[in-house]
Amino acid sequence: MRKRGLLRLWFAPAPPEEAERAVGLWLLLCAGLVGLMVIIGGLTRLTNSGLSMVEWKPLTGFIPPLGEAEWMDLFEKYKQFPEYQRVNGGMDLEGFKGIFWLEFLHRVLGRVIGLAFALPFLAFLVSRRIPLISAPRYGVLFLLGGLQGLLGWYMVKSGLVNRPDVSHLRLAAHMGLAVVILSALFTHALAHLSPRAPLTRRHSLGGLPIALALIAVTLTLGAFVAGTDAGLMYNTFPLMNGQLIPDGILTLDPWWLNAVENIITIQFLHRWMAIVTVTVVVAVGLRLLRDGPPAAQIPARFMIAAVLVQATLGIATLVLVVPIPLASAHQTGAIVLVTLTLWTAWECHRPPAHFLEKVTPLSEGFMAKD
Repeated sequence: MRKRGLLRLWFAPAPPEEAERAVGLWLLLCAGLVGLMVIIGGLTRLTNSGLSMVEWKPLTGFIPPLGEAEWMDLFEKYKQFPEYQRVNGGMDLEGFKGIFWLEFLHRVLGRVIGLAFALPFLAFLVSRRIPLISAPRYGVLFLLGGLQGLLGWYMVKSGLVNRPDVSHLRLAAHMGLAVVILSALFTHALAHLSPRAPLTRRHSLGGLPIALALIAVTLTLGAFVAGTDAGLMYNTFPLMNGQLIPDGILTLDPWWLNAVENIITIQFLHRWMAIVTVTVVVAVGLRLLRDGPPAAQIPARFMIAAVLVQATLGIATLVLVVPIPLASAHQTGAIVLVTLTLWTAWECHRPPAHFLEKVTPLSEGFMAKD
């Protein structure tokens, strides 16, 4: 009886305000899990763990090795690929286990996120906490998550051929799609959790779109830096070994290839794009503190603090020659900065109530059921 009562409670129609909050918190949880996935993915790169699993098993890949024979089988397979042959030759089984578990956790978390999204979504759909008219948008988010898994394996495959390193271009695409998914989940959550009343007036976004674009470019260049190990050279700031513009910055032909293949140029672009980004974000944040709506004051303050901390972490990571804790904190800071900038933009230009009802018509679905 108790279980039946709990099921009835779950699938029973909820008041619109409770339905909004439940869906918003679920989306926020999913966004947090995606953020954690990005952080763990960064750690797999920093610890050179990402190529330890040389097979992709979408259906059974969540099952860990269950005995010594299975461990030895996985280890023998790993030995057939360039990372072991050129980098980790002589590694024993215990060393292999050390790099295996982090990548295994990364892949299992991807499956957990899929379940954490799909199962509550179906329950919300059945209970009409999410109206049927809104289902396609959530379906697109789910498909993007599946595409992210495929893109992750496509990235790993690039390190299993000739070079014991994944393609930095595929790495950037993999990370970029994760940030897109996180941003979509977070903004959908805000649509459910923010007050439904419209702003007294819709404030201009000012430079926030420019700030977001600069953050996106800087993030992409950061993935290039991580994927090419460009952070291990020129470990001085602000000059690069005493030069404002280092030698060798335009050695590749055609010239534009330097931005994606020349590690000197990649580091140069990342550090100076970061400086531009910090300047713009701080300027936009200060303007909002002066002229923005009251609701944007708190996220704007956090945004300014986050970009300054992020810059400090980046410089420290560079001059200390990429210690793993600092580098991971720097990658985490990028995710925090993206979400805070999106939050600030939402509070400045939140759509009025009638728009929200069209995008997430939970109250309409509730009333229709009655």
